[in-house]
Amino acid sequence: QVQLVESGGGLVQAGGSLRVSCAASGRSFSVNALGWFRRAPGKDREFVAAISRSGVTTYYADSVKGRFTISRDNAKNTVYLQMNSLKPADTAVYLCAASSLTSATTVSERYDYWGQGTQVAVSS
Repeated sequence: QVQLVESGGGLVQAGGSLRVSCAASGRSFSVNALGWFRRAPGKDREFVAAISRSGVTTYYADSVKGRFTISRDNAKNTVYLQMNSLKPADTAVYLCAASSLTSATTVSERYDYWGQGTQVAVSS
């Protein structure tokens, strides 16, 4: 089993920045591609960003492109999401996900493990 624990969420004003992290433990050697998804109140879970095992390939949702950056530290089994120029529409629970695939993917069904999420709230 792989455990994913997110941290770094909080309350920030519009235009501000926040970095969330996700640490993998357990059978972390089986973790390859990593991703971030979010679930806003009353909405379905949506893709935010993904990164391949090597870190070379990244994907972003159009709504966050140019504002968010995904990165990873394989030595620490940790993935990060740097969020800049935050908007109230970014308010959501941010979920970390890990896949056994090496290639980055935007498809939630291709992720095998999920964290519990960290709340991000952006005030106007």
